[in-house]
Parts: sequence; C-alpha cells; structure tokens
Amino acid sequence: MAQHALEAARRLAPRLAARAAEHDRDGSFPVEDFRDLREAGLFGLMVPTALGGMGATFAEYAAVATELARGNGATALVFNMHASVTGALGAVTEELAEALGVPAEALAARDRLLTAAAQGSWYAVAMSERGAGARLSQLSTVYEPADGGWHLKGSKTFCSGAGHADGYLVAARSAVDQSVVSQFLVPAGDGLTVEPTWDSLGMRATSSHDLHLDVTVPADRLLGGVEGLALVVAQLMPHWLVASYAAVYVGVARAALDAAAEHLNARNLAGLPAVRSRLGRADAAVAAAQLVVAEAARRVDEAPGDAETNRWVWRAKLLAGTTAADVAASVLEAAGTSATRRGHPLERLYRDARCGSLHPATSDVCADWLGVAALGGDPDRDGTVPRW
Repeated sequence: MAQHALEAARRLAPRLAARAAEHDRDGSFPVEDFRDLREAGLFGLMVPTALGGMGATFAEYAAVATELARGNGATALVFNMHASVTGALGAVTEELAEALGVPAEALAARDRLLTAAAQGSWYAVAMSERGAGARLSQLSTVYEPADGGWHLKGSKTFCSGAGHADGYLVAARSAVDQSVVSQFLVPAGDGLTVEPTWDSLGMRATSSHDLHLDVTVPADRLLGGVEGLALVVAQLMPHWLVASYAAVYVGVARAALDAAAEHLNARNLAGLPAVRSRLGRADAAVAAAQLVVAEAARRVDEAPGDAETNRWVWRAKLLAGTTAADVAASVLEAAGTSATRRGHPLERLYRDARCGSLHPATSDVCADWLGVAALGGDPDRDGTVPRW
C-alpha cells in the first residue's frame, strides 16, 4: 500500500508543479492539488490499515512528502500538517494509551477521526499564535468545560489550509489550570472565522491565514480524552513536530537543483566549470540531507522517542532547512539574473526554500538543542526558553 502511495506521489508531482506558479503568484490555495491527493487516497497514508488507510511508516511518509514537494512545496507542506495529525493519532498503541490513561471511548473517537481521513477528510494544524509562535507552554487560546463538551476561544496564526480543511488540530490552555495544555480536533463550521492575513515571501499557496475560534465542541473532540496530553505528546513524538518538515524541504531543494539544471542546459551554460561546480556541490548537499532525513525516519520507526532517535530528528530538521536555503541560493546564482524573474520556477523555489529554517523548530533552536545534547545536558529542559 505504501509503495502505491509513493508511486501516486511521483505521478502527481508534475501535475502539482504545473499549477504551482499560478497559486504562488495569486497566493491562492491549490484546491485541485488536494482533490488529486484525495482521489489518490493519500489522506489515509498514515491511517492504520484496520481503519481503511495505508498504514505507512514514518519513513514511507518522508518519501511521499519529498516527492510531493518536488512538485509543489506549498502543497507538500500543507499535506505534512495532515500527516502529522493522523500519524500522531495512529501511533497511539494500546500500551501507550494505557500508560497515558487514555480511556476506551477516546480511542474509539480517535478511530472515527482516522477512518474519516481514510475516506477523504483532511486536517490542518492550528497551534501557533502571535507572540508565542509554536511554543505550547505560551499559548493564550483557552478552553473550559461547557454543556457536555468544551468551549474554546482564542486566535491562531500560520494555520496552513485555513478555510479549506475539514477539521483543525487546536492546542489550547485550560482556563482552570494554566499549566495544562490540551489538543482538540475542531470540525470546520460555525464558531471558526478565517482572517486572510497570509501574504508571505515563500510558501505563498499554503493559505496560512489566521484562525479565530469561539466554538463549543463535543466532549470526544478532546484528543486522548485526557486533559494535559499536548506537552507529553510533544516529548514522545517530536518527529511529527520537528522532522516531518524536513522531508518537504529536501524535496524543495531537489526541485531547485532540477530546475537549475533544466535552465542551464536550455541556455547552453552547462559547459562553464563554475556552473558545474555549483550544481555538483548542490547535488552532494541534497543527497546528504536526504540521507540524514532517511536515517532519522528509520530510527523513528524502529525506536520512537529514544534519545538517539531524537538527536537524529533534530539533525534532520536543521540540515534540511539550511540545505534547502543554501542550495536554492547557490543554483539561482549559477542560473543568473534571468532566473530571478517572477514566474520562473527557480525564483519561486528560492523563496520557498528560504522558509525551511523558519518553521518550528527553527534552525537556531535545532542547533541549540543539539548543542546542549552534545555537551551532555538535557536539551528538552536545559535552556532559558521552553522548546514547546
């Protein structure tokens, strides 16, 4: 099933690429891309086979995301958010559920959400906030019990796919106990308002607008059925919060290299030694980043949450982000001024690649985390600012 997903991603990539320039120019959401993803069954990629999905591993997700990003990084980035939600939900085994105190009814609710994804629903992530970024411990969106369910109120920013998703993973703080942070799967509809704020340097087609919430959801929309699991899950599954982005930016970097080669061959510039040298270095850098992402993904599948696994997870995010930006800048310089014109694939890929280091965890945060670990400290706790 997962091989089918990879073949589907490779088949769809040229189609996504053909639409990318228009959506980048207009800052419009690639609705057709998501129709194609749905028809290919890719929304069920991380859903267990018992619930109708493909049951992919993290490594298989990374391979699919890289291929999609070679078509359109913005589409792959939004897909990453959906895969992160379904992947994290699907990774809660019976043993983990018991350890976390997840009740049977919460697992049943989780299964309903995953089954819906396998049938074509897709989910966005509403975590970041102005002034807090993606740090869960600093959120101002609050929730409280209300009429057999939960009332959520607050505002989110950088919500990729806002206004298009079927549901949103919302992180919020308890109004009763400020130290408790929980996550809810809020269905699209009344109580949610999208404010069109996204007009960015890169990844312009993600529709990462602000999302305002003043909504009451049923009790079973509290993920895990237990309050306070958000920070615990962040510690247990950092690969979905950190390294899932890495595969996307490896794909963007590879797309930049491919676009540069096509441009240079078309203009008979491939004979210049300086040009060949830049592309050779770029090829090696992308291959190295892809190997690190693959190694991180392999370890996630074999030993999720292990200390050494987590070091590879943070390495993958750091190297993918910096590599994408460096490679895109270098090959753009090799291609020359004509490739900087609006609408040229390299101009778009240069801007998209520059965003890789900015996604949480940023490259600086990743480097600091790894530095603390290298010095023998606890990178999740040693620092002046909370990681999440």
